[in-house]
Amino acid sequence: MNQAHHISAIRRNFRRLNIIRCITVGGQFLALYYFWKIQNIGLPGTILTTILLIYSAVLGVSCWRGHWRAAITELEFFGHLLIDVIFFTALLYFSGGANNPFVSYYLVPISIAAATLPRSYGWIIAALSLAAYSGLFAYNYPVIALAPFHNHHGSDDSLNLHTIGMWGNFLVSAVLISFFVTRMASELRQQQNQANLLREQELRNDQVLAVATLAAGTTHELSTPLNTMRILLDEISDTDLPAETRQDITTLQQQVNICRKTLQQLAATAELASDKAITPQNLRGYFVDLLENWQLIRPDAAPSIHIDSRSPEVEISYPPTVAQSLLNLFNNAADASRKIDIYIRWDQGQATVNIRDYGPGIKGEQAEKLGTPFVSSKAGGLGLGLFLSRSTLERLGGEVIIRNHPEGGAETRIILPTGHAS
Repeated sequence: MNQAHHISAIRRNFRRLNIIRCITVGGQFLALYYFWKIQNIGLPGTILTTILLIYSAVLGVSCWRGHWRAAITELEFFGHLLIDVIFFTALLYFSGGANNPFVSYYLVPISIAAATLPRSYGWIIAALSLAAYSGLFAYNYPVIALAPFHNHHGSDDSLNLHTIGMWGNFLVSAVLISFFVTRMASELRQQQNQANLLREQELRNDQVLAVATLAAGTTHELSTPLNTMRILLDEISDTDLPAETRQDITTLQQQVNICRKTLQQLAATAELASDKAITPQNLRGYFVDLLENWQLIRPDAAPSIHIDSRSPEVEISYPPTVAQSLLNLFNNAADASRKIDIYIRWDQGQATVNIRDYGPGIKGEQAEKLGTPFVSSKAGGLGLGLFLSRSTLERLGGEVIIRNHPEGGAETRIILPTGHAS
């Protein structure tokens, strides 16, 4: 979402740039007509008109480009500012060079680059503008009416003082704009990104709360029919039934008991999660116990497990929801393929769990939405397991990254904070 917002911001800024260009070109045509046809101060009008017509054609293409569906990149935006600097330099060259009072317009592309582009682009525009301005002192089409000593009976010294003063003012202004405006714009972008992240987190928390409320209600609703089924199965099992039917009833009783146990564990987990006093435990033992329990639950899986023996001894205090989240991610991998690889390592700051399956991988259209409610890579899946796992781990400062493995299948990387070492 942030990336899409960033791209749309560049497009909006590009359209604003084209509006500025249109205003500038219109003003330049009017100024050229006045000083060439009315005042006739000695401008090479034909050459300047040709430059403005070429620039107008470029501007027309730019306005058309602003409505294309293709994304406008920062590099392309920078290229258009560079074109502005080049055309403006050409106009100044044939209208008095550095003596032209409109030479300070160089500050406009510098300001735009500083406010909208990365710092490196801003400094490049500033450096090129300063170089062009400096070159116009020596290379220009002289226009006597624009010279600073014209009608003032000054000397070459007064000319040098005037032009050098203008150049020095431009230099200071360009440096200040490039440095301070760039920093301010960067801070504003960071604040905007942070605000976007906070809004995403708030939305995710609301979704988690909604799912949790639904789960609590569902747990309560399921408990009654499960108890009814258990009582009825117990009564039926006491009657005289064929051996095959009795075996089926026993299987049903086992399945009902599993459902009841799952609901009891869910309630116990919620109770433990509300208790802030969580007993610290060794991280290595935590992962060993977790994987042993998971293998009992999923005997059909064939995992290759490696826990890095070089990882230090660390004490952690994870809430029960972390274990449930990890189990969900292990199950997702086991659902994709029987063979999976699990590699776990940690240091003083964070633990990394890599899970690789050998299934079909993630389809392109699912990659961006995976991890949101009701979006699943499994046929018939609701997508709630991955959503809740990711939300739980991110709330603890962790991260879940899912991507296709280069050699096939999918790879899930889980990053968790480890707290302090023992």
